[in-house]
Amino acid sequence: MIDSFTVQHYEHVSQRSFDDVVAAFEAELGSVEDPAIIPREVAAATSRADFEARIRAYEGRSGFMRFLTNDHGAWMSRVGVGAKIRSYIIGNPLIAQTMITHDPAVGLNVPIRVVIYESGSGEARMAYDLPSSLMSRLNNDEVSAAAIKLDAKLRSLAVLATGVPA
Repeated sequence: MIDSFTVQHYEHVSQRSFDDVVAAFEAELGSVEDPAIIPREVAAATSRADFEARIRAYEGRSGFMRFLTNDHGAWMSRVGVGAKIRSYIIGNPLIAQTMITHDPAVGLNVPIRVVIYESGSGEARMAYDLPSSLMSRLNNDEVSAAAIKLDAKLRSLAVLATGVPA
């Protein structure tokens, strides 16, 4: 099967420096970047309530946590290109379950990918594809309703980090 659909891409163009946007963004996130954390917490959980409490301990103020950070600028400098760019995979299993329980195909697009970079003109930008638009191809009302809530959380985080709407 091959499918086509429209994705809404958001970019927040900030007057803040790249470093300030990165710092503000990362300050709002918890972290589960150690790949052993989630499996360990799943194995240790004795109930749904216990699992939820264990996961909430890793949430940042935004309700999100970092699963992965890629500092593309660091490796690009090794090939002779000066660039400031970091990509992130962020999410929260408790948010993901509000969608995945209705359609496992949601797993293709959660956790979310975000990139913060400095443009050629020196602007710091934070970019992401709107989760509800990524989920739209599933044509599932329950998934769409949950994804719209996720959109709002992601936009709020982006405005907090960049100081501007998209």
